[in-house]
Amino acid sequence: MSSGTCKGWKPGVLPADAEATRRLTEWLGEYGGGIDVIGLDLSGADLSEADFSESWFTDAKLVNTRLVGSEFYRSDLERADLTGADATNASFVRANLDDAVFRNAVLDGANLVKASLYEVDASSSRCRGTQFLGASLLKVDFRGADLSNAVLLENSFKVRLDADSVLTGLTGSVFGPVEFVDAGGSRTIAGAELEEWIRERGGDVRVLEPRGRRPGREG
Repeated sequence: MSSGTCKGWKPGVLPADAEATRRLTEWLGEYGGGIDVIGLDLSGADLSEADFSESWFTDAKLVNTRLVGSEFYRSDLERADLTGADATNASFVRANLDDAVFRNAVLDGANLVKASLYEVDASSSRCRGTQFLGASLLKVDFRGADLSNAVLLENSFKVRLDADSVLTGLTGSVFGPVEFVDAGGSRTIAGAELEEWIRERGGDVRVLEPRGRRPGREG
């Protein structure tokens, strides 16, 4: 996997923030390597088709930023705010997305294989056909999210869902349980009940036994 800027790549629209634009411009003149935009505001920019492999977006703001087809392999986006961002077909393979915000973001067709998503707010996000294979989904808020045709594979799946979460075509295998939230409060759904619950909503997901546990054993 390459790291650093794509040869000849330029932003479609630069960030409105002067410091973020200065840092991005400097990076474009450097030879390879990831970009460091920790804590900077890149909101509203068009950074589609960029190679941000092994970069640092920790605490960065990417509100309503276009990231279509961009590469974030092994990048750190911890606590980054991607509210309303368009990351269609972007790659976040092995990226650190812990505590990031993806409210109302678009992740259609994105690749999140083995990414870490701990306490991520992805409420009302669109994840149609998103690849979550092997990603760690712990305390992720998917209330109102569209997970149509998303793919899972042995994922930790301790997520929050509600009646507006769309699971049509969701496939794969997970370690539950999930938390279902409605006006009356919340309840935990696990095991065979979770499989049936997802099936009733148009998905087909196999719920696995927790690691280290065998059928017939207590605890």
